[in-house]
Amino acid sequence: MRRVTRVAALTTGVVLALSACSGGSDSSSDQGGSGELKVGMAFDTGGRGDGTFNDLAAAGLDTVKKDLKAQVQELSPDDQGSNRADLLRQLADDGHDPIIAVGFSYSEVTDTVAKEYPDVQFVVIDGSPSAVPNVAVKTFEEEQGSFLVGAVAALKSKTAHIGFIGGNESQLINKFHAGYVQGAKAVNPKIVLDDKRLAPGNSDAGWGDTQGAKVAATAMYQAGADIIYTAAGGSWGGSFPAAAAAPSRWAIGVDADQYNTVGDPKLQKIILTSMVKRVDNVVVNSVKEFQEKGKILTGSYGLKDKGVGFSVTGGFVEDIKSRIEGYEAKIIDGTLAVASAL
Repeated sequence: MRRVTRVAALTTGVVLALSACSGGSDSSSDQGGSGELKVGMAFDTGGRGDGTFNDLAAAGLDTVKKDLKAQVQELSPDDQGSNRADLLRQLADDGHDPIIAVGFSYSEVTDTVAKEYPDVQFVVIDGSPSAVPNVAVKTFEEEQGSFLVGAVAALKSKTAHIGFIGGNESQLINKFHAGYVQGAKAVNPKIVLDDKRLAPGNSDAGWGDTQGAKVAATAMYQAGADIIYTAAGGSWGGSFPAAAAAPSRWAIGVDADQYNTVGDPKLQKIILTSMVKRVDNVVVNSVKEFQEKGKILTGSYGLKDKGVGFSVTGGFVEDIKSRIEGYEAKIIDGTLAVASAL
């Protein structure tokens, strides 16, 4: 999930200088390492500063620069994401290898560009399966982390009525929704759960639809939902304020520990928990894998790998933490299966 509010909390103290990339989109680059490793990163729409998915990837890139002494360059697409392929070609032409594409919207274009640069290693974070030899795909078992925050929502709800706002109707967002529903119903089979998608199909128009998210969240809260999970990138910029404006309402964040990234104490007060995805770790591990093996392998990360989880920052779930950890243990040992689709 991606976009909207400038957040500095996830960076590791390394600030990449901003420059303009082709097509008029924002980009930043830094050739500040002395080693030969040159790592390129193409963000999803919104780029560094979205407070969720892109910022986690950026934090991983910062670590790659600092700890692995790599030269790095980062680029961001235009608002429509129409120049994604151009960004990948620019990074390849500039000699970057590996090149990290952030977000499932890069899946098709990365396959296309990778065939043009068969000697360059590409990796898509959250991508669709690829049969191109020099494209690796790193995915997450979002349904597992979402199960945990669904259980949190059901345990904390006073109205037995909760909500979900998804960025679109894609297979990826359906994984978030499926896990959330299963976790909530594991606690309370009769719980009412509203579901609103901000864009149809695989469209990424819902990643920064703050107005749409605000309208959807306000309607859900007015209808009796008291907790809403938003998996729609920067659209949290609409749903979180809606929670803050309503009495006794909560929001659940996604990707990053959003209690730490929203930058607004008023919003921190309503962030019950977040479903965290360690995109930063996957970025770093992918580059290390390339260093050690000369190749990045496709892989998926769940609770067992600490690729997903739930946050406790703010202390709002301390009273139920042990119960959530009990579900977590059962998922890890295989006694509790979480489906990726309903």
